[in-house]
Amino acid sequence: MTVVLDRFSHLKSLRIGCVKYLNARPLIHGWSGGVDFDHPSTLCQRLANGELDVALVSSFEFLRNPIYRIVEDISISSDGPVYSVVVAHRGDFSEIRAIELDPASETAVNLLRCLLAELRLNLRLVPGTAGCQPAPTASLPATPNARLLIGDQAIQFRQKYADELRFWDLGDQWKKLTRLPFVYALWLIRPEVPDAKSIAQRLRGLRDENLADIPAVVSDAVADVDDNKRAVTREFLDRYYNEHLRFGFGTREKQGLQTFADLCAKHAVLPKRAREFSLV
Repeated sequence: MTVVLDRFSHLKSLRIGCVKYLNARPLIHGWSGGVDFDHPSTLCQRLANGELDVALVSSFEFLRNPIYRIVEDISISSDGPVYSVVVAHRGDFSEIRAIELDPASETAVNLLRCLLAELRLNLRLVPGTAGCQPAPTASLPATPNARLLIGDQAIQFRQKYADELRFWDLGDQWKKLTRLPFVYALWLIRPEVPDAKSIAQRLRGLRDENLADIPAVVSDAVADVDDNKRAVTREFLDRYYNEHLRFGFGTREKQGLQTFADLCAKHAVLPKRAREFSLV
């Protein structure tokens, strides 16, 4: 083990960022160096500005600015319901007139735009505040009468209001529309960072170590959640990591990401341009 740690000791000086959600735990748990944890939109901006060398960020950041190298075979994806990217609403979805957005994730916001456009649903999208705590459910019937929630806040909100509200799962809707997985986040490496292959190798190794011992990842996550007075159970995290999330970036995930890029161009979310996946 000492030999392995020494081999990757130079990676400790990397400026590395990671989304601060439970879905990232299997990809970052056990990293030996410092990590900046933040909301996806903040990390995307810092990576684009050159303030970070490597970051696990929204897949939309790569589509928007495809200068980065993608760490091969790693993503945060779903192949069906993802549970933690949802529109919370009362009544039938057809009754929704406006949706308050969570700008913490560009991927989720633009996925929602594409889904609504493909389903020919003309709903008003209202900007919200990044990282804000969801308001009480009593506010939902007002305008806007639905809310996009992502990450840990979506999990907590769903568990708290499961009997009062309905939840339109964006991962589920994407799978129904395309029959493909959806890629929410990727490890991106800036083009000027040296030794990208070693970085990618270590990140893949870390992912493999964690997936081989998910109970340890779950135990640490539950302990951290308990410290923050948030109710997320071991049983839920076992199900979340094993049933809702995928952590590879294979052929179908790449097809899903390319389809997302195509729909973003179709609906004027992004300009039409060629994008090649530069993998390391």
